[in-house]
Amino acid sequence: MPTPTDPRPLTGEPLSLDLLNTRWMQDGARQDLFDLPEGLHIWLAANALDGRFAADGTTLRHLLTARDALRAVVDTPGDAAGIARVDAVLAHGRIRATLSAEGPGESAEFDDPSWGPAWTAARDYLDLLSTAPDRIRKCAHDACILHFFDTSRNGTRRWCSMAACGNRAKASRHYARTHGS
Repeated sequence: MPTPTDPRPLTGEPLSLDLLNTRWMQDGARQDLFDLPEGLHIWLAANALDGRFAADGTTLRHLLTARDALRAVVDTPGDAAGIARVDAVLAHGRIRATLSAEGPGESAEFDDPSWGPAWTAARDYLDLLSTAPDRIRKCAHDACILHFFDTSRNGTRRWCSMAACGNRAKASRHYARTHGS
């Protein structure tokens, strides 16, 4: 069965931010990918996790726990309660060092495989924090709730999408200038 089309306006962000972006605004109403019957399957497939983890109710419950925990720490960095919630998700897995003919490596292990996608998203957030915490951003448009990892050369990206939110903001400023009193 082919994977249904992903309806989200922003995809392709790092895993932890992509999980946050399973909620978005459309025509003034909050949308949630996981409200769709095939939403979990779409998200797992979009992140190449569909062959490794089951798209079932338990996995979805754990992902929702991780999404709420990540939202708390991304929206309020340093929040003790949010940090504890992310740590609680991370407690369900670990990295095991390995050695193979190709050389050293790592593999993730989980106390319960249904925690795999949630743990992997939380672990990805730690990687982003280690790489460039100042590049984890929320879209600057007031009505947008999407997040992105700023990969621009000078680190000044403000919008989830210039074509959508950036143009709306510029159009609003232009209207205010030309129609202002």
